[in-house]
Amino acid sequence: MTMGMTIIVTGAMVAVACGFLGCFLILRRLAMVGDAISHAVLPGIVVAYLFSGSLESVWMLLGAAAFGLLCTFLIQTLSQQGVQHDAAISVTFTFLFAVGVIMISLFARQVHLDLDHVLYGEIAYVPFNTWTLFGWEIGPRAMWIVGAALFLSLVVVGLLYKELKVVTFDPQMAAALGIPVLLIHYVLMGLVSVTTVASFESVGAILVVAMLIVPGATAYLLTDKLEWMLAISAVVGILSSICGYWMALWLDASIAGCMTVAAGLLFILAFLFSPLHGVVTRWLVRRSLRLTTTNGEKNAP
Repeated sequence: MTMGMTIIVTGAMVAVACGFLGCFLILRRLAMVGDAISHAVLPGIVVAYLFSGSLESVWMLLGAAAFGLLCTFLIQTLSQQGVQHDAAISVTFTFLFAVGVIMISLFARQVHLDLDHVLYGEIAYVPFNTWTLFGWEIGPRAMWIVGAALFLSLVVVGLLYKELKVVTFDPQMAAALGIPVLLIHYVLMGLVSVTTVASFESVGAILVVAMLIVPGATAYLLTDKLEWMLAISAVVGILSSICGYWMALWLDASIAGCMTVAAGLLFILAFLFSPLHGVVTRWLVRRSLRLTTTNGEKNAP
């Protein structure tokens, strides 16, 4: 596999993994929770490093997932105690992120967790950081990690699809049917945490937020069915990766940044021309109705 193809495939896997889960976040009106989790997992990464001595082990994912769930729990608790939901999100993720920064400065200054690694990422380096198994090179490490996160999300969502669907659209009915609403919520947030950390090295925490929301938001404008929304978000993620890569080559700019810009442009196209909710489409329909009404009045006896 060429370097360009490796970058495109990795970007597509990140976009699909994030966009797939982002659909549920959007429908549950939890879009900003993804932003909160992407910052709140930092102390979990530091704690995992202090215990394992490595940033390449499964402990990093587990530590991040644990703090992602802690972030979700704190947001849920504060909201139930009367704090406004957006305020609960802001307080929780800024506090946990600041704790992570302090922990790095105190206990892990030698760890490579600078702004480029945690906040921006650099997908161009993915082909050079490979894994070796029994003397055989098995491919880029980021592809394996993101692929594992994507596979885990697909398996869990596949097994709990009916429960997730009911909880997403009608949590009261789900509770009446005996579905553990809170458990399903934490399972979803755990998947978001794992996927976020798995994508750090490829696109960085800030850009992961865009991939969590933009493909799903684009799909939301194009369909009213959850199944199609999930599929369209995956297609948008793949197109964003391909178009963003070629845009980066053309502009000689950040590849991850261009992938996110490409996703944003696809969202704008859907916002303007969606058959269901497009601004231009609705204007054309209203204009057509006005012309029909005017012509009808003129032709009336």
